[in-house]
Amino acid sequence: MKISGVDIRPGNILEYEGGIWKVAKIQHTQPGKGGAYMQVEMKNLQDGRKTNVRFRSADTIERVRLDTKEFQFLYAEGEDLVFMDNDTYEQLTLPGDLLGDARPFLQDGMQVNLELWDEKPISVELPSQIEAMIVEADAVVKGQTASSSYKPAILDNGVRIMVPPHIGSGTRIIVDVYEQAYVGKAS
Repeated sequence: MKISGVDIRPGNILEYEGGIWKVAKIQHTQPGKGGAYMQVEMKNLQDGRKTNVRFRSADTIERVRLDTKEFQFLYAEGEDLVFMDNDTYEQLTLPGDLLGDARPFLQDGMQVNLELWDEKPISVELPSQIEAMIVEADAVVKGQTASSSYKPAILDNGVRIMVPPHIGSGTRIIVDVYEQAYVGKAS
């Protein structure tokens, strides 16, 4: 499906220069002279390259529809990850770097969505929020609680995040996977 250059939105998957690209950021610019354009930051889903491209409103680009299928994470095998198709029980091995910064949040048995293009997996999407345990948290500094300050803490998966002062070691919390930020206390 062809779309105009000014209709590009973050999260769109585009076919550009023979590759499949995911739009990360956009900025609409209307200079004093000349026509308006869209500055688009994209990441190649096949090899991980990033690029910035300007699209004018007259430009058209092919928007790609990806098939999304639910898989279950089974186990890690070295740097590779093994997933199982929930419908056919077929196993699929993918490189671990396909997850990027979200990799430490992947848990055994977790349900994930794989985006497929021409039956080939090109990205893995984890749930946006997960539950994690704090294994180490700094002590509260007296007088610091008057303002809304945060302190560093380390989760059971080794990721370091900032948490409110009242959260201590051994507390189960909810974490935003892609922002790597504290959301709230788990019930």
